[in-house]
Amino acid sequence: MIAAIGKFARWVGIATLLAWLVPLTCTVTIGPDEIGVRQSNVSGVAESDLEPGWAWRLPGLHRIIVLPKRYAYLDYTSDEVGPQQPLQIRTKDNNIVVLDVSVPYHIKPGEGWSVVQAGNHQIDANGVHRYQRLAEETTVSVLREQLAELTSADFYSTDRRLAVSGQTLGVLNESLATLHLEASTVLIRAVQFRPEYEEQLQQIQLNEQKKLLDAAAQTVAVEQQKLDNFQQGTQARAASAEQKWIERRANLERAYQVGFIEVGDDTTAGAARSRLTALTPGDREALAGKAATMLELDLDGGGAVDDRYLLGIKNVQAETLQYDQRVRTEADGVAARLVAEADLTIAKVVAEFEAKRNALLGTVAGRAYIAWQAADNVKFASELSFASGEGVPSVLRLRKFTLEFMGEKGDK
Repeated sequence: MIAAIGKFARWVGIATLLAWLVPLTCTVTIGPDEIGVRQSNVSGVAESDLEPGWAWRLPGLHRIIVLPKRYAYLDYTSDEVGPQQPLQIRTKDNNIVVLDVSVPYHIKPGEGWSVVQAGNHQIDANGVHRYQRLAEETTVSVLREQLAELTSADFYSTDRRLAVSGQTLGVLNESLATLHLEASTVLIRAVQFRPEYEEQLQQIQLNEQKKLLDAAAQTVAVEQQKLDNFQQGTQARAASAEQKWIERRANLERAYQVGFIEVGDDTTAGAARSRLTALTPGDREALAGKAATMLELDLDGGGAVDDRYLLGIKNVQAETLQYDQRVRTEADGVAARLVAEADLTIAKVVAEFEAKRNALLGTVAGRAYIAWQAADNVKFASELSFASGEGVPSVLRLRKFTLEFMGEKGDK
């Protein structure tokens, strides 16, 4: 049992050792920003690039060469980004110009093995790959040759400068293709002339800018004139349309107010309706068509021109006012007559009542009623004494007193 466990432990140790040694000695890690190339001591360089990840090799037989996939930059500037210095170019018009130029480049995808096959992957004494040194030499040669085609004035012309930069990029890529490299752009970052010529060039640029400014101002003036003409034309058309609309509205207002019946000097109420009634059917139909045209009525859509449209609002209002006045006058007359009749009836009734009342009051009973009412208002003293003028007491005869009080003669 112990021997079996020991045997198993030895096999586990051997497997662990192999799992550690095999990746260490038989694989190479290729990063995502790297290009891998397998080189065999027997068959030479494999004609394909290795993708990022683990690359298998047999120790002593294969060698995995790793190259950078990212862009490298040739910066011909005065800063400390790279070892290159600004380029001095003699222009086509024999001026010296100092240029800051940047050229990014990289190994063409899928052609890393060609760089290794040509031996340009070797690192020289300066610590750079041989293809990088060759790329710099090729770039400097092409830039000096192509940019020398520009004149001094071309350098401050953006369109011309960009055109030559694009042309230079095409020539440069043709030259770099033999090295299996590719540049993405030729960027001219700065242009500097001699100080005395720089001042002249700045003046020339200023003059060019003034020309552009004058041209722009002229263009603005032309466009402003067009705008002013358009605005004036628009205002004129708006005013014309407004006048037409005012005239149209006035015609419609007159048509609706006055109507279409010609009454001449006869302005009495009802004159227009009388003339309308006297029209023949043909004349009435023609007048209705004229009214429909003037009032913009759609007769085909179910509209109809009746007496209201033909007479007009004013004539209808005049007839209405005349009718109102006539009815009110008649009503006032009837009301006055009825009030007079009522007053007369009341006067007759009152007179008849007074006559009958007076007749009743003239009777004995009436006089007794009057005496009773009068007696009701007479107040006697609490003690009464009856005497003649000489002071001789006399006897009060109540019947006689009452008859005399009623205005009748007493008994003798």
